[in-house]
Amino acid sequence: MIKQHNNHLPNHIQMKNSVIFGILIGVLSIAWLFIMRSTGYNLSDSKASPIEYVSIIIPFIGLFFGVKNFRDGELKGQMGFLEALIQSFKILLVGGALAVFGGIVFINLNNSGNDTGFQSFSGRIFGALLVGVIEAFAVSLLLTTKSNKVD
Repeated sequence: MIKQHNNHLPNHIQMKNSVIFGILIGVLSIAWLFIMRSTGYNLSDSKASPIEYVSIIIPFIGLFFGVKNFRDGELKGQMGFLEALIQSFKILLVGGALAVFGGIVFINLNNSGNDTGFQSFSGRIFGALLVGVIEAFAVSLLLTTKSNKVD
């Protein structure tokens, strides 16, 4: 018999946490693009520069504190892996949408009409998606407090 946890929280409470921490990730990611630009970052370059790797910290921090806030606040400290993973994906969905929108605006402001910026950006967004999914699993494993036993 599989024991399931019924989450009785209204959807607007669950989504509020996702939106807040998703916006945090999105805004920090957009700000990071402009910070990298001020240091001489070249988007049309197909190779990733070392400063780009620092940006993987942004979604990890947003996910960690977002899922932790959800666990400690709404779930009273008891959260299963699947609950954490779903919350992580909700946060990433909001943050990713905002970051992609900001990235498109960034390219339009800083790109002088060549298509290599859009090609490089799409490759980087795919890489960010993979990193986000891996970080969602990691955060979910870190913050799970109850085990789901199959009897």
